[in-house]
Amino acid sequence: MIPPRRDAGQAFPIYITVVAGLLFLALAYLAVGQASVNRSGAQTAADAAALAAAQNERDQLTAQWVKALPDPAKWRDIFEGRVAFAELEPCRRAGQLAAQNDAVLNGCFPPGLRKYRVDVQTSKSVGRSVVPGSEKYRSTASATAEIEPLCSFTAPAERANGDALPELTCGGKVWHLKPDDTTGLPKPEDLFDVHLAD
Repeated sequence: MIPPRRDAGQAFPIYITVVAGLLFLALAYLAVGQASVNRSGAQTAADAAALAAAQNERDQLTAQWVKALPDPAKWRDIFEGRVAFAELEPCRRAGQLAAQNDAVLNGCFPPGLRKYRVDVQTSKSVGRSVVPGSEKYRSTASATAEIEPLCSFTAPAERANGDALPELTCGGKVWHLKPDDTTGLPKPEDLFDVHLAD
């Protein structure tokens, strides 16, 4: 009499293979999640660095406007960003913000007037995973921030009274300025808006 066949032993290798495959997929999804978090961190660092650079230039432009307050003929160039300023300062500030967000500044430059573009790379790698080489991979990201003037005024040649300063209208608020009075002047955020470019 032939004994009955037992299939239990044959199913065990299949079970092990399925479990191993599912475990590998789970680890692969974890690696993808780690990469996504790393990439998100890089973009956050890039956004912060670009905004920091633009805000630094905004502050420099505001300081120049305060200095040129008695001479309205210079205002338009300042508001349009066509003046000399300490160009290294915005990128130095961008580097500081990138470092605060665990990233390194790889590039910083103005692609045009009143704009800053930065490129960053995360300081930390994605980490070890089932994906070969992931422990060496560092995410990169870029961002551009721009400075938008918020104010309008009547040019000196168009004013009837050449001695008085023109009214400065910023975001619907009117500022009545005096050449010899620097108290109560608009703040940098009143004069310029800083935001990430689309």
